[in-house]
Amino acid sequence: MILYNVTVSIDPAIAEDWVNWMRTNHIPDVMATGCFVESRISRVHGEEEGGETYAITYLSPSQEKMDEYQQQHAPLLQKDHSERYAGKFAAFRTILSVIEEFK
Repeated sequence: MILYNVTVSIDPAIAEDWVNWMRTNHIPDVMATGCFVESRISRVHGEEEGGETYAITYLSPSQEKMDEYQQQHAPLLQKDHSERYAGKFAAFRTILSVIEEFK
């Protein structure tokens, strides 16, 4: 399993709109690619003054599916996000390989 985490710090003035758009548009569009089996959005606590920070985590079943997402889908989806919220956010992405799960 591969975890794909996108951490976004968003301008508080538009945070409510952004969260709504992520829930109703962006995350469903990412999931519709078929490259992920689940996702979640979380609020990061203790963020720096001046922004609200969120982590969006997607679970991909394989590196092949993650590669497919990055090559075939991510550029357009990221472009849509960047155009809609230009100058109002900062983001970074992390890819993690799951070593073991504990439930």
